[in-house]
This record gives sequence, C-alpha cells and structure tokens, in this order.
Amino acid sequence: MRSDKSGISLRGRRTRLQIAVAAGVVVAASLAATAGATAAGPDAGSSASSASSSSATESAERRQHVEYFPGPDSHPRHTTVPVPAPLNHKQRTAIAGDGKVVELVKNGPAGSKADVVFIGDGYTKSQQKDFQADVRTKWKDLSKVEPYATYKKQFNVWAVEAHSPQSGVGGDPTPDVSKRTALGSSFYCDGIERLLCVNPEKVEAYASKAPDADLVIVLANSTMYGGAGYNDITSPSGYDGIATASSDSYDSSQILVHETGHSLGKLADEYWDEGSGRYDAAEPWESNISKLKADQLTAQKKKWYRWIGRTSPDGGKVGAYRGGGYFERGLYRPTDDSIMRTLGNEFNLPGREAMIAGFHRHASVISAITRTSVEVRRTQTITVQAGKGVQLRWYVDGRATDKGKDKASMTPRALGVPADGRAHKVSVRGTDTTKAVLDPTLRKLLTKKLTWRVAR
Repeated sequence: MRSDKSGISLRGRRTRLQIAVAAGVVVAASLAATAGATAAGPDAGSSASSASSSSATESAERRQHVEYFPGPDSHPRHTTVPVPAPLNHKQRTAIAGDGKVVELVKNGPAGSKADVVFIGDGYTKSQQKDFQADVRTKWKDLSKVEPYATYKKQFNVWAVEAHSPQSGVGGDPTPDVSKRTALGSSFYCDGIERLLCVNPEKVEAYASKAPDADLVIVLANSTMYGGAGYNDITSPSGYDGIATASSDSYDSSQILVHETGHSLGKLADEYWDEGSGRYDAAEPWESNISKLKADQLTAQKKKWYRWIGRTSPDGGKVGAYRGGGYFERGLYRPTDDSIMRTLGNEFNLPGREAMIAGFHRHASVISAITRTSVEVRRTQTITVQAGKGVQLRWYVDGRATDKGKDKASMTPRALGVPADGRAHKVSVRGTDTTKAVLDPTLRKLLTKKLTWRVAR
C-alpha cells in the first residue's frame, strides 16, 4: 500500500492498472489524489489554477485511476487522469477553518452505524441550506435501492459544508467555463465531458471533520449529468474510495449506487472493454467475478455457487456469464446485466449479499442505548437498538432465557436475575435473519452480543 504525507493511500489496482503501469503510465506513489485538466491546483478553491512549473511537471507524470459514466443507463468506463499538486500549509489551514458539520440523519452514535459523509462543492456560504436539501434528496434516491431500502436504519448521514467563492462547478455547461470552488470540481476532466473530477486530498481534509466516515460522496452544485469513482483510495479516516455526482441530476444518483458497490460491497465491475482480449492472471479476489464457469464454481464450492440457478432481481437466473472485470474473455460474472455493469439496474443476488455484509462491517447489528461500560441496577431498564429483521435473545449469566424474546428493552429482574446480593451479568444477542446472505463466513458479520454487569 502506498501513501503520501496526508495519509491517503492508493490500493494496487487489479489487472487493468497493472497493464497500464507496464505500458508506462506511472501511478502516483506519493499522493492518492486526482483532478481533471481544469481541476484545482495549489491555490485553494480554484478549478483552473496551475501549479508551479516543477509541480506541474511532476503532476504530469502521475496518473490516478477513475471510473466514469458516459450517460444514463450506460456501461461505465475507466481511465486515468492527472494528479494535482499536494496541498500546501496555507490551503490546509483554510480548509480547517471552513464550514461546519451537520448531522442530517441519525440512527445511532457515530461509529455504531455506517456513516455517510456528503461534502458539497460549488455552493457558496449563502447556499448551504440548498446543499443540505440536496443531500437529503440524494440520500432518499440512494436509500430507495435494495438493499439500502431494507437497511437504511443502519446509516447516519452527515453534511460537511465547504464554502466555495463561486456558485457552480467548472466545465458546466462547456469546457471553457472555469469556477473557483472549494474542492476544484469540474466536468470535462482530462477532456471527458461527463467525468466530474475533484481534488481527493481536499476531500480527505473535509471528510476528516466528520465524527466518522465510512462512505464519502462529493455533491457538485450542478444540473449537468456526470460523476466519477475514485476506487483505489484508502483513507486514514476509514473510507475506501470517493464518489462524485451532480446535485440536481436524478440520473447521477445511479452513479452513487454503482460506486458504493465498490466501496461498501467490494464488488468488481461486471463490464468489459471492447478489444480487451483474455484475462490470464490469477483468480480475482472480488466476490462477483471469477475465472470459473458455473459447473466449476459449484463443484469447487467457490464464490457465488450457492446462488446459481436462482432468479435474480436484475433479471434472469444466476449463473456464469462471460465477460467482466474489464475483460471480454477469461472472466465470468453472476448475471447478465446488474448495476455493476449497467446503471439503472438492480444489484444481483451475490451483489446484494456482498452489500449487506459491507453494511454490517461498519454498522452493528445491535447497538447499546444503555451503556455497557456502567453497572446497571436490577430494576433498571436496559435498552438496545436493533435493525429491521433482527432477532433478539437475552441471557442471564451466560444462559439463554425465553423471557424478553425480540424485545429491545428489559430489566434484569424481569429476565430472572435474583436479588441475592451477588454479581450477575445480562446479555443480549442480535442476529440479522435475512435470507439474502447465504455465505456462513459473511453471516458471522450479522450477529452481535452485548453484555452488562448487574450491581450487587
């Protein structure tokens, strides 16, 4: 893993990036940041400023992998774009004193839920209420899609204000338009119309203001369709990848759904490049692409074999369809046309399983409303918060009791703790009973136990 002074790291990109490096494209080893030709330079807030001659030369030699979307209902594409110069002390100081953090959706303490951080760009100081309204709209769009719809109570949503000197973003509506914005957002990034780039190092500086960050989305103040996915970035703040999208383009919401498939579900792209040839490297680590055909997956009990033959919500049955991971041959995907291939479609069954597991990596199945670090009295009510479909089972001194089944609030006395002057323990185990996760290893993420000491 490679990192720069800011702590942002670039994960090694499987296959296509390795090929690009072999072809002479040098990926930044000291900075996990990127922007388009019109994206922010060393002057804070400018989407058109340039670095010094030495920095410009250095940046020109460095490229960052990004994914973009030519149009609604289209197959995504990927490319590399120039990396901007590192932030200087003046820029970091300005960001530290800019804006505030607003909690828009609260379903539990930060860290106990999956914390989604939206950062606005192209919003002036007087437009921050508009930014918050746009965040609510985008979150509503995102949480309509399964499995978000079922698990939306597992998320907190934060809005991080970034005050831009000018309203709007660069490249909207034409490539000659330049805007001074907090994050340097711009369309026509590296000459590609719908590619909406930002400066990821600035994104990191703003995202780190939130109490926790598991998913980071940059919302650009624009009606123009477009966005991007920076899927090779690992942040010390806890998130993997950055997604960008337009605030007032409904179709851009689908970009966010797709990109979270990478960041939360750890899913591979299920499309391929024309003329890409055959994949001849090792078995990919992602759960939704494989070198194995359906009968081989079943015989070897690999990856999505448990789902083979079942009808998938994106249409058709789960099997092994040729093409994926950017290669036309040599790799197979679970279904013909999930959202990891075409925007506007659903996650397939293996994809939903991976997404739910991803949610639970960040959000506890149950969380304690009554603190576990403090002794409780025998007559005191213990309360937990549980998500939809979570089964609750209570225990006294390690032994299961039939009392309080599926109840989120109980007293030790009601559970059968005796008034004998001795110390006791009360526990509750929460288990997500969803049938959308079949893998036993992933199902381990779907259970959690909390314990309280009962005072003598």
